[in-house]
Amino acid sequence: DALRVPFLVSLRRYPLARDQRNRHQRDLPESFRCRHCRLDVPTSAPGTAHRNHCPACLWSRHVDDSPGDRAMAELCGSAMEPIAVSVRGDGEWVLVHRCTGCGTVHLNRTAGDDSPLLLVRIAVGPLARPPFPLDLLAQI
Repeated sequence: DALRVPFLVSLRRYPLARDQRNRHQRDLPESFRCRHCRLDVPTSAPGTAHRNHCPACLWSRHVDDSPGDRAMAELCGSAMEPIAVSVRGDGEWVLVHRCTGCGTVHLNRTAGDDSPLLLVRIAVGPLARPPFPLDLLAQI
């Protein structure tokens, strides 16, 4: 019986995970070409089930309203610029993208292979370009 329990547990867990993974992969191509830097990007990514941005330049394409639905592909399809980084309550970093065509803003999970240099560069951008002269801080 001790040998049968792990086997039964594995039968219950893995087919469900495989079915869920295949459901999403049926709708997605295996790779896409980045509209910004022209890199061929695989759709599979560590840390997310729906890669929708380039790990090299962090730009995306406006192709869905919610992750994986691809409903907006025919309506817009414009490039989405990474404009900010947000941090969720659990510490996960999220990219903020704004569509260059229609102005829609989307939050996208970062992937494990995203460029850490670009993520930090976007995150510290507001500190590097404050909306007031830094000389005013010395007068306070």
